[in-house]
Amino acid sequence: MLATAVTRNYHEEESIMNVIRTVIAIVTLALASSAFAYQVTGPVLEVTDSKIVVQKGKEKWEIARTPDTKVTGDLKVGAKVTVEYTMTAKSVEAKADKAKKK
Repeated sequence: MLATAVTRNYHEEESIMNVIRTVIAIVTLALASSAFAYQVTGPVLEVTDSKIVVQKGKEKWEIARTPDTKVTGDLKVGAKVTVEYTMTAKSVEAKADKAKKK
């Protein structure tokens, strides 16, 4: 009877730890995928192999597109879409401080 109780307690603890690990993994993935991720929603004005133009209010948003861009649904002019994108620096040039006047 003691062995059954110990075994049951061990399996309960193992199940709880699996749930905790799963929750941590989901939260980590959610935070990692949304870090520096932005989105724009609106009707598509133009679609090419290299860009998608979306109307957001009075502004036209032109988002670059690559062969790796994941598209679900029928992407065409007039379709309402939500585009998730990131901003990545291509280059950075640091300028030297100007000499301070005395």
